Amino acid sequence: MNITSAIFKCSSEKLSQVPADGLPEFAFIGRSNVGKSSLINMLTDKPSLAKVSSTPGKTRLINHFIINNEWYLVDLPGYGYARVARTVREKFSKLITDYVLRSDKMHFLFVLVDSRLEPQKIDLEFIDMLGRNGVPFGIVFTKTDKLSENQAISSMARYKRVLKGSWEELPIMFATSSEKKKGRDDILDFIGSCLAAEDA
Repeated sequence: MNITSAIFKCSSEKLSQVPADGLPEFAFIGRSNVGKSSLINMLTDKPSLAKVSSTPGKTRLINHFIINNEWYLVDLPGYGYARVARTVREKFSKLITDYVLRSDKMHFLFVLVDSRLEPQKIDLEFIDMLGRNGVPFGIVFTKTDKLSENQAISSMARYKRVLKGSWEELPIMFATSSEKKKGRDDILDFIGSCLAAEDA
């Protein structure tokens, strides 16, 4: 897939405010500071489309970006950042779960995890919630440029071993690096195939 245009559409603080034009949506989520904004900017080839911050937890709304006037890339709030006030964290949680579980236009959810870390409890709990509710998703391993090729392969294999303990079929996985634009074509081609299947 070739992205020719990527334009910010709107920010929403509740599900009822998201665009109602019927275009399919592909959403991105992960723990705060996992590199989500950098990944979105890399995918769209627009370095300042999503705001990158050194302070985790900056994305507090559902942000819609319209791509090629055909589909939405959706930037969801990060989860699990303890320094945000509890009442705000609870609002994040409701905003996230409302969208992920109730949005009928979300075709697929990309769950970002840091490739340098052991599988994190909060990520595994979120993934299990998706499985219990039948949400279509894949796992995106970020920051693989910080690892050797063998370390990156081992990180993905470690995740697979953990998930096999409770999953019969593993989700699709993508290895990415925003700095090196690794994984860009894989993710965009996957989205393209989803859109083509819908049109068929």
